[in-house]
Amino acid sequence: MSELKFSSLDGAFELTHRQAESHNMPVFHLHSTYEIYYLLSGKREFFIRDRTMEIQEGEVMIVSPHVLHRTTNAAEPQHERLIVNIRRDLMLPGGEGGREVFAPLLGTDYRIVRCSMQERLYTDELARRIIGEVQRGEPGFELFVLTLIQQLILFSCRRMTGDDEEPAEYPSPMHERMSGVVRYINENYMEKLSLQLLAERFFISPYYLSVCFKKATGFTFVEYVNSVRVKESIRLLAETGLPAHLIARKVGFGSVSHFGRVFRQVTGQPPLFYRKLP
Repeated sequence: MSELKFSSLDGAFELTHRQAESHNMPVFHLHSTYEIYYLLSGKREFFIRDRTMEIQEGEVMIVSPHVLHRTTNAAEPQHERLIVNIRRDLMLPGGEGGREVFAPLLGTDYRIVRCSMQERLYTDELARRIIGEVQRGEPGFELFVLTLIQQLILFSCRRMTGDDEEPAEYPSPMHERMSGVVRYINENYMEKLSLQLLAERFFISPYYLSVCFKKATGFTFVEYVNSVRVKESIRLLAETGLPAHLIARKVGFGSVSHFGRVFRQVTGQPPLFYRKLP
């Protein structure tokens, strides 16, 4: 496996380029930036929101901030991908025209752009230039890389149509059934949830639910429930003045100490970090 990682000095963006036989995202994957995922070769399965979908080479996926997602097929063959995480205020250059083009991303959890072979010549070239600029590190390369990233985002937004908003087909009946479980968690995360409770509700054994849930989402049952609760607590921290101990109770955590421990696992930050954000 070969890997390139880079973070800009001003925190504007960070990127990773990886060529690997197999790879799986960390246990928890939640960030405050937009993520642009470009698959140069191979194919990958992702769990996003409440379903699993397949990304083919040459496709661009843009994931909004605070949206839970991760790869589910760690054992897939060789693939190559470029991931860029970038702050929203730097997604596109300023001006009314930029905001208008950016509009298809607003209010969505993710969008997938499927490129023709001719369009791939352009997107592949952009990705290779981004990687090359970082590798060479010539004077001014960070600004140059940022402009190339903005070009990739602009191109992707211009290519977005109503077709890429259609829900992806389920890979199997098992995935469809687990999607129902995920939707139940998403709607009832504040309640007391357990593997046994959901197994009874969906008329399956706890063992079968545990195995299938992990296979379909990439998360264990507990990991996913905790991540959904943390996602909602981030919103409450940013949008309300509720104290942390009340937020912990409101989103379903039994104690503020457990809340703080899980919150750090998921985000890498203490809860009050998000209260300080503008």
